[in-house]
Amino acid sequence: MHTIAPTKHIKVVDRFTDLTDTVFTGDNNALCWQRTLRGNFKEIAQKLALKENITEISIEDLLALDLSDEGALARETIIDDLNSLTDIGAIPSLNLLKEYERDEEYDFISTDVYSFHVDRAPICSDTYLCTYYGAASDIVANDEVEQKILIPEIRTQLRSIYEGLEEEFDEFLKDNFFDLHYQLKENATPINLGNGHLWRLAVDAPQQQVLPCVHRAPKENQGEYRLMLIC
Repeated sequence: MHTIAPTKHIKVVDRFTDLTDTVFTGDNNALCWQRTLRGNFKEIAQKLALKENITEISIEDLLALDLSDEGALARETIIDDLNSLTDIGAIPSLNLLKEYERDEEYDFISTDVYSFHVDRAPICSDTYLCTYYGAASDIVANDEVEQKILIPEIRTQLRSIYEGLEEEFDEFLKDNFFDLHYQLKENATPINLGNGHLWRLAVDAPQQQVLPCVHRAPKENQGEYRLMLIC
């Protein structure tokens, strides 16, 4: 089991209601419902059909699988998670994932999910995430990263591709999501989210009282799909 240790920005809880009801305060911007799940999630990932690099899986798709007893246990957990999140008004998505699209437009900055970044939302909300099988995401404390648009050499190169008015430069950075991305400082220590744990991460949103959680998608393991819930 991949154990999650509490830190100044991570709080560990042992119930779903604590995960959803705990208010982020201070440095805390990541909550982990730490779990040891029963069942064979690998079996589910291998029996699902990948239709494109990211394939959304419905409850009906899960129920249609012919599974072993261990696979059926895993399926029950996934369905319970989907239903629990739906009950609190979230819109969870279960994905079978080969890889995300890469951003290779510029060699000095990336805006894909493999880069450390924060999520932004127009309304007050949080990101829920659980990797049941495959490589898991990383998070890092906010004081261990630097916003890429504030790094002089990157900012200079961003100015070189900008053709608008000087007073609208910051809006250009926001419109193109450059402001959401971060670079690790020296000696930064990212924390892996592990398999089976259900996480709630703070996002950049109106009325948010804490800094958004900086995270990134992992490099996928060779020949292995990821099975993950996100909303």
